[in-house]
Amino acid sequence: MIKDRQRVVLTGASRGIGHATVKRFSDEGWEVITCSREEVPEHCLRDPNWTHHITADLADHAAVDSFLTEALGVIGDGPIHALVNNAAVSPKTEFKERLGCLNGDLDHWREVFELNLFAPLALGRGFAAPLRKGAGAIVNITSIAGHGVHPFAGSAYSTSKAALSALTREMAVEFAELNVRVNAVAPGEIETAMIGEEYETLIPRIPLHRMGRPEEVAATVYRLCTEDFGYVTGTEIFVTGGQHLY
Repeated sequence: MIKDRQRVVLTGASRGIGHATVKRFSDEGWEVITCSREEVPEHCLRDPNWTHHITADLADHAAVDSFLTEALGVIGDGPIHALVNNAAVSPKTEFKERLGCLNGDLDHWREVFELNLFAPLALGRGFAAPLRKGAGAIVNITSIAGHGVHPFAGSAYSTSKAALSALTREMAVEFAELNVRVNAVAPGEIETAMIGEEYETLIPRIPLHRMGRPEEVAATVYRLCTEDFGYVTGTEIFVTGGQHLY
C-alpha cells in the first residue's frame, strides 16, 4: 500500500449512492474499505483501491461488533481519514404502504432506528481512535425526508433521519476534541433503484426540474472529507436541486 494513501470506510456500498461514493473515492486514489448486506458486483472487486469488503447487516448489534473487529483488524495501527455512514433502510408495510405512526409493527421502527441511527453512532465510537490518528472526517447520509413530511418516505425512516441530523451536530462538538470533523449530506430525489414512477410527480417541486444523480451526492461527500472543507463541521448540506427550499 502506498504510504501516504488516504483511507475511507463506507457502509451501504453495494448500490446507489454508496456505490457511486466508493467509485469517487477510488478514482481519487483512496484505499476503500466497505460494508453492506450484499456482496458487491464481481467486476468492482477488481478495483485495486477497493481493498476490502465485509458483508454484514448493521441493523444487528452483533454484526456491528463483528464488522468493527474485522475492519479494525484490516486497519491495524493505521489511520482512517473518512467514515461515510450511508447504510439505511426505508421499509414499507406488508401492504406496501408507508410505515407510519398508525400502522406497522413497532419492532419495524426499532429495526429502522438500529440501522439508520444507532449504527452510525456505534461506528463513530468504534473508529474514533483511527479517525483521530488520521485527523479524519465523518459524513452521515441523512435525507430531505428528515426535514419535512415526505409523501413516499415512511414516518420511521423520516424520524430516524431527523435524529441522525441531530446526532451529527452532537458528534461534531464531541469529535472536535479528537480533531475529527462530522458533517451530513441530505439527498433529495436521486435516481437510484429505490425511485419508482410515482416520484415523477415530485419533479415540479424541484427548482432544477430534474432528479439528482448518485455521482452528484458522491462528489459532495468526497469534498466534505478533503482539506477544502477543513474548517467545516456540524453542517448538513442539501443535495436536492433546491427542493428543500419549499
